[in-house]
This record gives sequence, C-alpha cells and structure tokens, in this order.
Amino acid sequence: MRIEHVALLTQDLEKMRTFYEHYFGAQSGARYENPKTKFQSYFLTFASGSRLEITSKKFVNLQPGETLGYSHLALAVGDQQAVDDLALCLSEDGYPLLNGPRTTGDGYYEAVVQDPEGNLIELTTE
Repeated sequence: MRIEHVALLTQDLEKMRTFYEHYFGAQSGARYENPKTKFQSYFLTFASGSRLEITSKKFVNLQPGETLGYSHLALAVGDQQAVDDLALCLSEDGYPLLNGPRTTGDGYYEAVVQDPEGNLIELTTE
C-alpha cells in the first residue's frame, strides 16, 4: 500500500502551480475543470513519482485558526547542502523560513518554510 497523492486546497491555483514547479521541479499535468461545481485542479508530479494535487473551488468556507488535519508537507530535496541552498533561495525570494536548517531531536535534517499561501513545507534530506 502507498499514498497515491495528497490534495491541497488553494486560493490561487496558478500561483501555487508555478511555485511547486519552480522550486521543486514538479511537472504539472493538464488543468482539470468541472464547470458545474467550479472545481479546478492540477496534478503535480515530482521526480520520485509522488504527486500533489492542488485544487480550488469557487465556494469555500474558510475558518480562521487552527484545524485538525493537514500539518505540513515534507519534501526530500537531497543532501544537507541542498536543504541549505533551497531554504536560502526561498528565504531570499520572500518566503518565510520558520525554522532551521537544523538537525531535529529525532535525527531529521530539515528547514521549515511556507509556500505562497502559508502552508508549511519541511525541506528534508533523502
């Protein structure tokens, strides 16, 4: 058994697609649109074969504050230097670097950044 993909509900589908393509080398599939429900999505495929579905829909009831569920997306980007380099690049491009790069208590080497909509991404080693 494996996780086939994870879906992320977004406000700006195109901005998020461009972000994951640019910084993580994701390859985007064709845009899917359901005109009846106003749902739209892209499947983004990473070099490893894992996939992220980014979605949007016209009517979303956004609730402020913390919710149970999705916490972060961890992306293995290579060795420690790759984590350092990507964390620095994202930070210099204006994306918040919230933590690290550092070795965590459980042995991960990681940095935590935010994507354009504030979702947490852990940049980790392979």
